[in-house]
Amino acid sequence: MTVATAAITVLPLATVPDSFYHQYLNCGPAMTEALPALTHSELQQNKDFSWVWPKARAEQQRWTSNLSRDPREPDPSTLTQGPAMALTAYTMKDMYEEFNAAVCEAGRSHQQYQDNFHFKMLHFLLTNALGRLRDSRGQGCHNVFQGMRGIWFEAWPGGLVQFSQFMVTSLSEKVAQDYGNFLLFQVHMCHGVDIQKFSYNQSEKEALILPFETFEVTKVTWEGKKVQIVLHSTRNFSNYKWEWLQGDVMGTTWGDG
Repeated sequence: MTVATAAITVLPLATVPDSFYHQYLNCGPAMTEALPALTHSELQQNKDFSWVWPKARAEQQRWTSNLSRDPREPDPSTLTQGPAMALTAYTMKDMYEEFNAAVCEAGRSHQQYQDNFHFKMLHFLLTNALGRLRDSRGQGCHNVFQGMRGIWFEAWPGGLVQFSQFMVTSLSEKVAQDYGNFLLFQVHMCHGVDIQKFSYNQSEKEALILPFETFEVTKVTWEGKKVQIVLHSTRNFSNYKWEWLQGDVMGTTWGDG
């Protein structure tokens, strides 16, 4: 239950039980085959998405142009266009709240996912992008930060948590504090990825945490009215199988598993 105290919202730091945790380990090719139809359908169903997606495409075309690209910008060979566009679109922050709210409900039931989750394409492409980047760079862990204001999470050392959504963080503690210094997360992530070369906000040194990475609370410290929560990666968790994804919003099948 959310408890409001003055301008501060108090929330438990815990896993969201209805969130959609899927790693697409055995169904990537079938999902890729379904992307054109999904893209067409979901752009029609999401007004903000239909505005952001072409904008992300334009950014990718600018970055990969031989006339405009410089060494600091993304290497177009690292990701194909779809996954790269997904990272750029998500970090534009025009629709990330709506997307993450939908992710936190999509795991409620098979019907909820099929009928009401209209971000299947974006969820798959983001997951795919992070997997490809991890594979190309090798498995590694990073300390990242997320600053917040107006929110306080109840947390105790030893607790296990997931963010239950794609969480944008920063490799820079200073950048994170600019977003809010009332609450600061310091996160040791091992399955998320540095995405700053594909982010719309490259100066913010962004990294993305996957919904299914699980963390242990290792430390909670107070300094005056400020609190810092330290999280350490423990494992991945995904409880949805390929059968969940068979059948799209238009009622057609995507494969036989």
